[in-house]
Amino acid sequence: MAMPTIRFDLRLPDFATTTRDAQYAAALEQAAWAEQHGFATAVLSEHHGTDDGFIPSPLVMAGAIAAKTSRIHITISALLVPLHDPLRLAEDIAVVDHISRGRLAIVAGLGYRPEEFEMFGVDRTKRGRILEEHVEVMRKAWTGEPFEYRGTTVQVSPTPYSQPHPLLFIGGSTEIAARRAARLQLPMFPAIGDPALADIYNEECAKVGYQGWVMLPQGPGFVHVTEDPEKAWAQIGRHALFDAETYSAWQTPGQRSNVHVAAQTVDDVKASGVYRIVTPDECVKLIDDLGPMGALCFHPLMGGMDPDLGWESLELYATKVLPRIA
Repeated sequence: MAMPTIRFDLRLPDFATTTRDAQYAAALEQAAWAEQHGFATAVLSEHHGTDDGFIPSPLVMAGAIAAKTSRIHITISALLVPLHDPLRLAEDIAVVDHISRGRLAIVAGLGYRPEEFEMFGVDRTKRGRILEEHVEVMRKAWTGEPFEYRGTTVQVSPTPYSQPHPLLFIGGSTEIAARRAARLQLPMFPAIGDPALADIYNEECAKVGYQGWVMLPQGPGFVHVTEDPEKAWAQIGRHALFDAETYSAWQTPGQRSNVHVAAQTVDDVKASGVYRIVTPDECVKLIDDLGPMGALCFHPLMGGMDPDLGWESLELYATKVLPRIA
């Protein structure tokens, strides 16, 4: 069956009726609930300097979720590697890897919003090279052995719980990203389910003698289960439109994503298929249609939704969907 996942970005627009501390508390509780109900993964993302407070510190949040759980995997998709110091990043990832006892996965992303690069004083035009350099520095750091970095001998500890390091993907949505992942001899997790990217990646892996693998995202970006979809759209539509409009405004040339919707109205969002509000029966069918390689993505605090709305969907999934697919 499709893999159930739960996602958080903890955005809070001005029109939200909840508070930021309530969102963070709910996210931790919902992640623990997801583990208890067989969810495979909790997914976090990273952005900086947004008006809505999009989570800027996903590794901190990952550590909190790890401390509240014991089985669910935690994926940061994506961690904007060029915006970080690679030594500090290696340390922080290693610590969270220990807290989670090996449940952490990282999708190394370039980043794309010009404002974020300006904020951290990083040359956006060099972000591809910076990512590759940072990945190589982190790999050296995770060995625990001394090595030369910028003219100084450095050593990072602790070494990660996972050996040689936590699961590390290369993200992206372009041919360049696919070739980069193969060149670095790392698995790829594209931002879009494009089989052509997988083909390019596999061809490049064959050239360098690496047995790689690629995880293509399949499925809607938001699923909400309800007995009354029209009522739910009336409650959630504004949040979904905000979510879609913001991502659309952030897009830059060449940027592609499974969750990008060029929407101007709630009806546009509904028609996109990216945001799915479904009855329990429709959810069962969706799971069947997605198949074993699909992802059923719950985003219960999407766009600043009140936690109670998210809880209603999760509980309905547990009582009226899960027993039919377990």
